[in-house]
Amino acid sequence: MKILVVDDELDICEILKYNLETEGFEVDTACSAEEALGMPLKDYSLILLDVMMGEMSGFQMVRWLKNNSSTARIPIIFVTALDGEDNLVKGLNIGADDYIAKPLSMKEVKARVRAVLRRSSLPQQAMETHDGHKIVYEGIALDLNAKTVTCDGQKLFFTKLEFELLSFFLQHPNKVFSREDLLKYCWPHDVVVLDRTVDVNITRLRKKIGRYGKQIKTRVGYGYCFEK
Repeated sequence: MKILVVDDELDICEILKYNLETEGFEVDTACSAEEALGMPLKDYSLILLDVMMGEMSGFQMVRWLKNNSSTARIPIIFVTALDGEDNLVKGLNIGADDYIAKPLSMKEVKARVRAVLRRSSLPQQAMETHDGHKIVYEGIALDLNAKTVTCDGQKLFFTKLEFELLSFFLQHPNKVFSREDLLKYCWPHDVVVLDRTVDVNITRLRKKIGRYGKQIKTRVGYGYCFEK
């Protein structure tokens, strides 16, 4: 797999390149967003991206990537000195898959890279609109940018976890996921929860999506799946 590291600090580029190559990845680097945009971006399986760079910031680059059909699906991890909840939320809302604060722990970087690549490698089987930001299944429509859900034309109000669960199920229909899988893919990494928490949220989700709730099937001893 090919990874692109974009950071205006050469030392950071070299450190990430070395450590990721020891994990078996092929790694290229760029020292600015402008330089990165001149590269064959569609060839990369993942981009690690700084936020504060030159004329074009990492946030601006992500918006460009997500608005381009050939690059909209490339997973992105922000690697930045910016901290705080507001920056984290902003980065995730514009399309990043994860957010790592500097100074970096290489052990954490490697773990998050593998987690994002694992999630992105799952089959994307849902019907999506042409812009890549919406997921539509019959009367259910999710807007991944606005974080909104409508069901048979009626706007529904979801918690973050309910939205993540529904989005995940619709993108991977007919595939059974254990409670552990759902905790790994839909819950924040730093939150410790019990398996029972998954069951409670699934019950709430079923109720909220009305007639579609029966399509979230329980596979006793295995987990849950959204059956088309």
